Amino acid sequence: MFVAGAAQAAEPMSGAEFDAYTRGKTLTFLEGGQSYGAEEYRPGRQVKWAFKDGECQDGKWWEPEPGLICFVYDNAPTDSQCWNFYRTETGLMARFANELGGTNLYEAEQSRQPLLCLGPEVGV
Repeated sequence: MFVAGAAQAAEPMSGAEFDAYTRGKTLTFLEGGQSYGAEEYRPGRQVKWAFKDGECQDGKWWEPEPGLICFVYDNAPTDSQCWNFYRTETGLMARFANELGGTNLYEAEQSRQPLLCLGPEVGV
């Protein structure tokens, strides 16, 4: 299990470290022990995100300053979401940087399979 103090003492991952860890993977994240969503990390800092029961959103990420990873998605191209990512013994921990005392997400699973997308484009 993750110990909160471990991430607080560690430095956030750089963009290069984050890219090396995530590229080619789909990571599933938990918040408070509950499913939060999953993200597929593609080459060229491209991503595909889906909340646990939502549609997939294409996007991209960048590092505006050391240790800060920001995402923007096609459904809200002017609304960036910035996070600090930390390596833990059990995977990644992400701390939402857009607000004080923000959301903490924990990596629950990783796969090399593409993100399975649900939504209006799927089905008959």
